[in-house]
Amino acid sequence: MSTDIKKTNVDKEATSFAEMALTLGGASADEAKRTGVLDTADDQVEGFFAPQYQTRLSPVHRAVWDSHLPTELFVPASAEASNAVEKVTHDSLDVVLRHQKANSLYDDRGKVSESVLAELGAAGYFGLLVDPKYGGSGATMTQFAKMITRMAMIEPTIAGLASVHGCIGAVDPVRSFGTDEQKQRFLPSLASGQRLSGFALTEPGAGSDLTALRTVAVREGDYYYVTGEKLFITNATNGRTVGLVCKIKDKPSVLVIDLPEQEDETFQIRRYGIYALRRAHNNGLIFRNFRVPVENLLTPAMGDGLTIAYHGLNLGRVALCANAAGTMRAMLAEMLPWAAMRVTYGQPIDRRELVRRRIGHLAGAIVSADALTAWCSGLLDQGYRGEMECIVAKIYGSEAQKEAAIEWFMKTHGGRSFLHGHTFGDNVHDFLAPCIYEGEGEMLGMAFFKSLVKHHGKEYFESIGKTLHERGVRKPNLANPSHVWMLRRPMMNYARWYLGRKFARSSATALPPLPDGMANHAKYAMKVLSRSGMAISAVMRQHQLKLADRQCRMSALSSQLQDAIVILVTALHTTSFQSSSMDDQILVAASDALCRRLRSRLTGRSPSDADFRQVTDLGKMIAEHGWKEIEFAKPNEIMMRYND
Repeated sequence: MSTDIKKTNVDKEATSFAEMALTLGGASADEAKRTGVLDTADDQVEGFFAPQYQTRLSPVHRAVWDSHLPTELFVPASAEASNAVEKVTHDSLDVVLRHQKANSLYDDRGKVSESVLAELGAAGYFGLLVDPKYGGSGATMTQFAKMITRMAMIEPTIAGLASVHGCIGAVDPVRSFGTDEQKQRFLPSLASGQRLSGFALTEPGAGSDLTALRTVAVREGDYYYVTGEKLFITNATNGRTVGLVCKIKDKPSVLVIDLPEQEDETFQIRRYGIYALRRAHNNGLIFRNFRVPVENLLTPAMGDGLTIAYHGLNLGRVALCANAAGTMRAMLAEMLPWAAMRVTYGQPIDRRELVRRRIGHLAGAIVSADALTAWCSGLLDQGYRGEMECIVAKIYGSEAQKEAAIEWFMKTHGGRSFLHGHTFGDNVHDFLAPCIYEGEGEMLGMAFFKSLVKHHGKEYFESIGKTLHERGVRKPNLANPSHVWMLRRPMMNYARWYLGRKFARSSATALPPLPDGMANHAKYAMKVLSRSGMAISAVMRQHQLKLADRQCRMSALSSQLQDAIVILVTALHTTSFQSSSMDDQILVAASDALCRRLRSRLTGRSPSDADFRQVTDLGKMIAEHGWKEIEFAKPNEIMMRYND
């Protein structure tokens, strides 16, 4: 084992594998300590889930580390019908469509108007995730995500507001961690939309590093007095409710705060120009000895404010993927009439291979976003934490939407994309911003990798690192008998795992019936996942406790695993597409196109002529016959038509 393990002055008893890895890998004591705090918060969130639904027994973790791959856990769930949820969805969509037609969706500042928000509240839109006894409709995450996709086809910002309010705003913290009294006090007004909500976590100096919080609350009698500043908070305006993360006696905590109707010396809104989310209220909040009743403090059974902050993130990540699935449908619905109308060299561009390829790839991205949304929503509804799975959905959905906007939507529309009033020019920042929301993509990719290796590292590598650290060995040498003897016990433990996995016969649950070609994609992805455990362990063995500093290597491995997961979930999603209808043929062909594309990326193989033919035939089919999946989207008028 060749690595350079530096002895530092920090406490030898590291609180977590991640903290110890950074400490022994040469990071500063402060960085190691902060990482340990976040790792502890992550462990505490795990404690809120039943053991069988925690990360170690999640589908992805089992697919990588167990000798048996549970194929059935990768089959996306179907949305169960609910009359109450369907009525809320129908009525809410009707509100938006009606105002869109009347050109009254936005106020004179370009924000979603208060009258629209009030009507949506009356329709039950903001109470979907609230229990019926508090005035909501008690939607499952699967039902909620399906609604998000439908709303995003006509107005992505309003779809996003439901996610901000219900998933990462005050709704989830109160329903998950509030007392009965707090639920009775807050949830009815949140369900009715009377108090829209957000989550005030980010600060000028605290983004990815949540331990850098500086907002504090000091108790005096029956009140906390809050001082500090928050930044980039959606739904942060007068009269809204926020879950505010602050420090109380140096401990991260969450206070539920009703923002005042008027600003004063204790509370001010910091308004700034921001391109993304321009239709919503995204502002900063400044508190100076702002008074909050002590009964507004949320007190989880274990953990602290970071535990609460972590809890709702996976809901928001799934909602982002669902939103992307709807937004990309809107893009495709607008591409088709333009491509049919636009003529170059005497021929509409929808007959050109390159344009048909764009249409085909966009259809593949839509189907995969649907599959990941349904899969992750179903896992959450079953009780899984879904940490790694929801990270995959968030990264895929946001990156697919970005590529769709730039590579397929913009390039097909050409110069008109940048006209005032064009869907791309007016919304490009909203198309790209989800890559940052709920965690920047590459940072989340490393969080995915960390979750994946955490148990393996604790089980087999932590003891090696601690032994070396305690003995003051900076560079172990296996040719040195004293080093071999010193490491004999931890190395024997690892050797037993290694040999057991190396010679074990891998197995998997039988695949369900799948359309032609899709079983091959599923088997390929399963093979990649089954073999990855040994490959990841080899990288951990190579870098040992310096792996925490090998961000590029972790990111590359994470991306490969994510691609394999997307292939598997997308392929298994086609089990429901068995009919011979044109729409099901398109769904299967779109899934096939996506799987072929990701397989080429994983293998480094250039697309074959057969791959090009498959995706362009798909694009032709959609261009000539349309697609039921985009019928609900309402494309804007073609701008500057040249044939009028």
